[in-house]
Amino acid sequence: MPSYGTGRKRSVEVIRNRASETLHARIKKRLLDNIVGGTWKPGAQVPIETELAASFGVSRMTMNKVLTQLSNEGYITRHKKRGTFVARPRSQSAVMEIASIREEVAALGERHRWSLLERAVRPLGPEERALLNPMVDAAADRLVVVRGVHFSGEVPFCHETRAINPRACPAALEQDFETVEPGQWLLDTVPWITAQHTIRAINASRAEARVLALDDGQACLEILRQTRTSADWVTTARLLYSGEAHQLVAQFGPGGRGNAP
Repeated sequence: MPSYGTGRKRSVEVIRNRASETLHARIKKRLLDNIVGGTWKPGAQVPIETELAASFGVSRMTMNKVLTQLSNEGYITRHKKRGTFVARPRSQSAVMEIASIREEVAALGERHRWSLLERAVRPLGPEERALLNPMVDAAADRLVVVRGVHFSGEVPFCHETRAINPRACPAALEQDFETVEPGQWLLDTVPWITAQHTIRAINASRAEARVLALDDGQACLEILRQTRTSADWVTTARLLYSGEAHQLVAQFGPGGRGNAP
């Protein structure tokens, strides 16, 4: 006699799996409609997982799977203790040119604001020297050191640490950098000739996470930039961005040369 028990169990299991997949897709579509349709704006906090699960009448595990998929696809960002937020558009920096952070923020449709944390004329401390890796010369004991935060709207966008060589740019000694960020000021003031970018992914330290309103150890993008005139180095800067909110773009021609957009 043939046994139908196993076949029936498999059929029931397939039906359940299909129902689960359909429910999952329906919940995901509803959440995406809120995000793409503008009901939930970029940066807005999403209702907590338990509230969403209750509103859809599903288990917390099911809701967690939906949110995890949306996070993996870049629609939301999830932070321990702080909650889940609609992802903001990624800003772009051109690898082969020196971009204005003010323009990066404007390209996102946000208002740029610069907040000065420190401006001093002094040598670099050991930690700063390790971060910036400046070209050591006679000017190293008398540098214009500037630290500050760039904001996109009300959200911290980039933490900047910079050393300026007053021998190559003596006007920096008279500039307080209270209302104008040093990068933009230098672009408008000094005719630099060459620049070097060193780019890497790092994890935010506790202090850096606090400044950028990130979780401790969150992934960040670090750009170390050095510029020179024909005779001397002008500035070396460390720009730290949230990794989930920034990307780098380069265009290359047939000969491998970078084309600044």
